[in-house]
Amino acid sequence: MLRIAIALLIAAPALAAAPHSGVVGTRSMPELSDIALFACAAFGVWFVRNRLRARFRRDTPKD
Repeated sequence: MLRIAIALLIAAPALAAAPHSGVVGTRSMPELSDIALFACAAFGVWFVRNRLRARFRRDTPKD
C-alpha cells in the first residue's frame, strides 16, 4: 500500500493540468468559493458563540 501511495505522489505532477498563462484578469465580483468560505466562517462563529452561551448559562451558579 505504501508503494502505491509513493507512486501516486511521484506521478501526480505529471498528471497535473498545465499552469495558467500568466495573464491577469479582472474580477468583477467574488467567486462562489469566496462566498461559500464566508458562509462557513460566519456559521462557525455563530455556532461557537451559541454553544459557549449555552455552556455558561448552564454552569453559572444561581444566587
